[in-house]
Amino acid sequence: MVENMEWYRVFYFAAKAGNLSRAAEELYITQPAVTHSIKQLESRLGGQLFFRTSKGVKLTHEGELLFKYIDQAFNFINTGERKMAELHQLSGGEIKIGAGDTLCKHYLLSYMEAFHQTYPAIKFQVTNRTTPETINLLKQGKIDFGIVNLPVQDPKIDIRESMRIEDCFIAGEKFRHLTEVPVSIETLAGYPILLLEKGSSTRAYIDGFTSRNGVTIKPEIELGSNDLLLEFTRTGFGIACVIKEFITKELDQSLVYEIKLTNPIPPRKIGIIKLKDVPLAKAASRFIELLPDA
Repeated sequence: MVENMEWYRVFYFAAKAGNLSRAAEELYITQPAVTHSIKQLESRLGGQLFFRTSKGVKLTHEGELLFKYIDQAFNFINTGERKMAELHQLSGGEIKIGAGDTLCKHYLLSYMEAFHQTYPAIKFQVTNRTTPETINLLKQGKIDFGIVNLPVQDPKIDIRESMRIEDCFIAGEKFRHLTEVPVSIETLAGYPILLLEKGSSTRAYIDGFTSRNGVTIKPEIELGSNDLLLEFTRTGFGIACVIKEFITKELDQSLVYEIKLTNPIPPRKIGIIKLKDVPLAKAASRFIELLPDA
């Protein structure tokens, strides 16, 4: 059992401030009271949490370990307070969303614009991360929900399938001849390939597809977003794998060309994820209602 929550509150503020006097000011208590609480907590836990420096205090290794969990706890507490305050009104508050750059621009942005017109007092905080990083942010209580590329499997999160998407290979004028007839993935592997950086669920999905077809692709260039892949393809650096639904304008205008595969990449879906058994605030719930189902 937690012996004294105030000790942890003092520890949290001291760790964030890096200075005991500043922590005392923020907590509206005296510096000796801060020092006493920290010593009590250190005694309770059996280890030193801070060491002094010329500029204040820094966390020890044990302190950093503890802060990781206390920071997460305070994030959940703040989220709980915020959700309670917003429970019966949409006249203020904030929606915290995690999503990658590509999904933010091509999927999320238009719904945010529509929601903002109806509820202008509600603010958005969007954290751009890969799908695995977005899942971690969700578990840490730092976002209300995430927009991710499926498939995703995690027993701690609820997943609602949304928009269907297709991955495709595209070429610029330099490699346009490859668009005349369907080609195999083995054939494409002999050309310079542009892919997303490793660490994203999209890259893992494409690597899984090529591996199942007995092909290992070593990309010529790895980039951080769908838009960069598109621009590098137009310039002639190689053949890129992108999400087809997000480049319809460029395909219609013949700025790039789709390469048909003899064995197409299976379609997948965008997912809306939230923590299981953790209710969303009313604003976040209302926003999710705008997002399309699969």
